[in-house]
Amino acid sequence: MNDWLRRLLFLPEQASTIARDMDSLHYFVIIVTMVGATAVAAFTLIFIVRFAAHKHREKSAAPDVRHGYTHGGIPVWLELFVFGGLLSLFILWWVIGFRQYARFVEPPPNTLQIYVTGKQWMWTFAYPNGAASNGILYVPAGRPVTLVMTSRDVIHSFFVPDFRVKRDVVPGRATTVWFEAPAAGRHHIFCTELCGVGHSTMRGEVVVLAAEEYERQLEGLERVDLGDPRASSLAAAGERVAARRGCMRCHTADGTPHIGPTFAGLYGATIPLEGGQSVIADVQYLTSSMMDPAAQLHRGFLAVMPSYQGLLSAAEVGGLVEYIRSLRDVQRAEPQSPAPQRTDVPIVTPLQPEERR
Repeated sequence: MNDWLRRLLFLPEQASTIARDMDSLHYFVIIVTMVGATAVAAFTLIFIVRFAAHKHREKSAAPDVRHGYTHGGIPVWLELFVFGGLLSLFILWWVIGFRQYARFVEPPPNTLQIYVTGKQWMWTFAYPNGAASNGILYVPAGRPVTLVMTSRDVIHSFFVPDFRVKRDVVPGRATTVWFEAPAAGRHHIFCTELCGVGHSTMRGEVVVLAAEEYERQLEGLERVDLGDPRASSLAAAGERVAARRGCMRCHTADGTPHIGPTFAGLYGATIPLEGGQSVIADVQYLTSSMMDPAAQLHRGFLAVMPSYQGLLSAAEVGGLVEYIRSLRDVQRAEPQSPAPQRTDVPIVTPLQPEERR
């Protein structure tokens, strides 16, 4: 039945673990909508025939005064059943859709993170081991994969029809999407946000490989260019980016407090914010903190960090996130607060020449 309905509605193959669930909701909505439309058409025809037969009446019939009936002679319970059924149907759609969204928006633990950059008019990919590819995304079969995506220029949208995943890719922000492809295969990538004259050519491909073949494929790819060909992984390259871009002037990697929060144990931690709220230090928070540090300020620290918007490449952002992620098991000093005796250390903004070397 699933395959028959998929072909009837001209849907592509179901190549991810969430694709069939997405399509099931689609089938449900389409079938109920068509049944409802047919019922409305049938009742409309009945009313036309019924009232056309009485068009020569001089006046309309008197209101129905029976208890439990409307003035038109329809049982009240029937009207309540119809309206209650429609409301229940709407709530059912919402519940199913919300459960699917909750499952889709939160990736499983320990997923493979791959960094995606959209630019006019191509996709580039950076892998945790420091490898990189253009236009072709390599993923292992049977393992959840989280894509951390950003744009170098305008808004794009990453869409893999076979996986039923689509997410906007926004400049200066990190958006994420995850999927799991259970079997090897090749699947098309499209950009579904008009991004310029070459929008229709902004295509790519997902190549799903068996685990052993995936590892061999990554070994044969070029390395991410972050200015240090010696880096053995994206996290190692990110450590050098942190030193070169001046991050370590204010942050530490060993858990000791300084002008800014330590990187040790930061990834995945609950961060108290000025104003009383809190946030999980995930990819979105870390990326946002680089681009707009004052938007979600860590409680107890001064708003002295400059914005790196436009100064860090997407690969550098990915390297920094991976570096911070690699320190998540390092013990943090609690509570996190700046060290007063060192707040007189001069802060060099990324706009000054020494930061650009």
